[in-house]
Amino acid sequence: MTIVSKHHAGTPTSGTTADGHTGQAMPWAQARLVAHRLPTPLGVQQAPLAHAAGRTVAEPVRAASMLPGFDNAAMDGYAVRGPGPWRLVGHVLAGGATPEGLAPGEAVEIATGAPVPPHTDRVVPYEVAERRADLVCGPSSPSSNRRHIRTAGEYVQAGQTLLPAGTVLTAAALGLAASVGLDTVAVRTRPTVRILVTGDEIVTTGVPPHGKVRDAISPVLKTLMAAWNADVVELSWIPDHPATALTNAVHRALTDTDLTLVCGSSSVGPADGLHDALAEVGATVHIDGVACRPGHPQVLAQAGSGWLIGLPGNPFAALAAAYTLIQPLLAGLAARPLPNLPAAVLDGDVRPAVRHTRLVPVRWHHHEVRVIDGAHPGYLGPAAQADALAVIPPSWQTKRAVELLAMLHT
Repeated sequence: MTIVSKHHAGTPTSGTTADGHTGQAMPWAQARLVAHRLPTPLGVQQAPLAHAAGRTVAEPVRAASMLPGFDNAAMDGYAVRGPGPWRLVGHVLAGGATPEGLAPGEAVEIATGAPVPPHTDRVVPYEVAERRADLVCGPSSPSSNRRHIRTAGEYVQAGQTLLPAGTVLTAAALGLAASVGLDTVAVRTRPTVRILVTGDEIVTTGVPPHGKVRDAISPVLKTLMAAWNADVVELSWIPDHPATALTNAVHRALTDTDLTLVCGSSSVGPADGLHDALAEVGATVHIDGVACRPGHPQVLAQAGSGWLIGLPGNPFAALAAAYTLIQPLLAGLAARPLPNLPAAVLDGDVRPAVRHTRLVPVRWHHHEVRVIDGAHPGYLGPAAQADALAVIPPSWQTKRAVELLAMLHT
């Protein structure tokens, strides 16, 4: 959506939540911590490596076999025994059978990764060897140094723990699991997500007519959910009237979905019905307003095992809210640590807010980050160009380092 007037940053609903919140906006850093520590991690399942990318390890990953599995050549060249020169008696390629053992003064031509013959002292690389017919010459070396030979079990022993629980399965992690003989890994179940976009003014295709706005939030959220390893099982557009439409949708989502995202009804305007819907379904509100700009009207609620996050109706504000509450909550459901925030010196014309944490689009410039001008809660232009969102607390001073919420580039 573009800017929508009804979704203003009003004062949060008063009252005390289950987390002891008194109705005042929660500090930004505290809100991230609360969203991360509240959820109980989801269940465990075995996933084939081919479908485990981005999943979270639920149990320590242990090697099914040692690595390397056999003594093999680390270079292309000649496997030799004893001092040279050596008589060439054969060759062996990667994937071939282990050749017979070498006698003193013998050599075999060998490829990288190929099994070395028994009694091999070292591998002489092509670069330092000289071959004349069946005779190989090379530099002298102590016969016991096993140079350029990878020894069986040198990297990993069978049963060794390679990845602790909570590790995200990256490309390298999946390759590691395959290299030690694993076909599946125990991972946390992917959370299911429903996205409910509210508003009578919303259109989903084409140029919106006068008085209407395009839904720009659901593309943002769907992309983030895929990157954060959650399954969007439904995307719905909910009208403001009748009010029961949102209540019914929230009730259904909370009963059969791990996480429900409601966009555009989290403030206190005349058409913002999320709080009434939560009261109707008996949900517990843990966070009602976060002290940040943009993205103040955020809600974190729970009903049974179902979680709900209410997001502002302006697209950049919703993006900021996603990094504030959704990312930490999904990490908690997956039993992952709260994402670390790297720091960098901030350069640019920006001032801290008195009582709010500011989230400002920035771009890397050498070893600093620079502010991208033109950020507005209803406009995604600067965020679309950003490498990160700079976290600027009220206490920040000019030219000091700031923490960074790294933006996705997928």
